[in-house]
Amino acid sequence: MSHQFYFSPHILDNLIIPKKGFDVVQDISEPRLRMYVTARGVKTFFTRKRVRGKDTRIILGKYPDMDISVAREKIEKVLAAAAAPRKTRRKRITLAEISAAFVSAKVRRSHASTEKLRRAMARLWAPLMGMYIDKIPLVRLMQMHETIAKSSGIPTANRMCEIMSGIFKYAEVQGYLSENPMAHVRKFKEARAVRLLTAAGLRRLHSAALSEKNPVFRAAFLMLMYGFKQKSKIFSMRWSDLDLNQETWRGEPLSDQAVCLLRDLPEDGKWVFPHWGGHLIDPRAAWKKLVERAKTPGVKIDDVHKFLYRRLEWSADSYAQRRNMSAVLSELL
Repeated sequence: MSHQFYFSPHILDNLIIPKKGFDVVQDISEPRLRMYVTARGVKTFFTRKRVRGKDTRIILGKYPDMDISVAREKIEKVLAAAAAPRKTRRKRITLAEISAAFVSAKVRRSHASTEKLRRAMARLWAPLMGMYIDKIPLVRLMQMHETIAKSSGIPTANRMCEIMSGIFKYAEVQGYLSENPMAHVRKFKEARAVRLLTAAGLRRLHSAALSEKNPVFRAAFLMLMYGFKQKSKIFSMRWSDLDLNQETWRGEPLSDQAVCLLRDLPEDGKWVFPHWGGHLIDPRAAWKKLVERAKTPGVKIDDVHKFLYRRLEWSADSYAQRRNMSAVLSELL
């Protein structure tokens, strides 16, 4: 339940920051105006409305970039726009064309990851790519969902279902459809993932990484444990994003262990972890050997980030955040 009070700069500037997750507060003057307050100290105005049968949260802007009075005045306009019927274009578009537009406008991945997604879409959705999206029957979408599950597995089918739903929703917003048919396609139930990594296993992985002969792999695998970020972000680190004098990466604090590691690496290019003219992407073979040496079978690269992230207490204060990260690593390693 949200806390209700009159929004004023003094009150919003001094709101208590939650230790984890987020809190919601509500304006008494304009009850439709609410605010998210996250554990990182980000404050965002939003409102809610039931649009086409679904409860929708509409983001208005971040505080203090958006003034309180502006947020109150904006409520009527955004609610009216959300309730207005969408205009449907007469011009048709194929699934291939709208997929390309969706990827360009909405997908935020590395170039290699984006190309991998394009290839998967073209291969798995090949029978439908040439069809106009307003002419693709729901039964064909359901059949394709089942076919992908049988040929590529349930996890892949569910991920592709999410992407397809996003594409059709994007087409609806752009006016090519009156409704999203993928809303009627249900994802398959997946078996709950078993977390194989333990504190003891992490220590063995750390020891195995320290003995890795390839200097790029050694540094990258250690940074996975020191950086508290996903592998895609770690492997694509740029020297230009680092400020080792302030001990930050893209403005966010680094753990003491990460700073020590990065200061010892040679800065001889654009990428922190260079590989074949670009940056490291997915060293599966090297990771498999590392896991074998550490005797932690079944542990994936992303398991390291998830394991550490669950044990980290986030703080909006940079100094406290650095201290928390370093304390977690000191305790585990």
